[in-house]
Amino acid sequence: MNKLVLRSIGFLSTFLVTSMAFAQDAETNANDVAMYKAMAAAFAIGIAAFGGSLGQGRAATAALEGIARNPNAADKIQTPLILSLALIESLVIYALLIAAGFIGPLG
Repeated sequence: MNKLVLRSIGFLSTFLVTSMAFAQDAETNANDVAMYKAMAAAFAIGIAAFGGSLGQGRAATAALEGIARNPNAADKIQTPLILSLALIESLVIYALLIAAGFIGPLG
């Protein structure tokens, strides 16, 4: 992996772990739990959106390269492309629903 990616993962994991290590009392506050749930859900949605957009970009690139090489096959490529893009987007929507259910009511 790239050194920058590994350093950023190490920094984020250290930041998230040490924030809990310096807690003042043993009891957890309800607001703190809600905040950690919201942070985890936002992190999960960010990863899902990044992965979905990366997958959609690669699928579109492959389809456009195929159409550029053989323009007569555009009709045969377009339908599977749209179906695969819809399935990729549905996975991101599932991640959003799971994260929203994980947070629950924040009130």
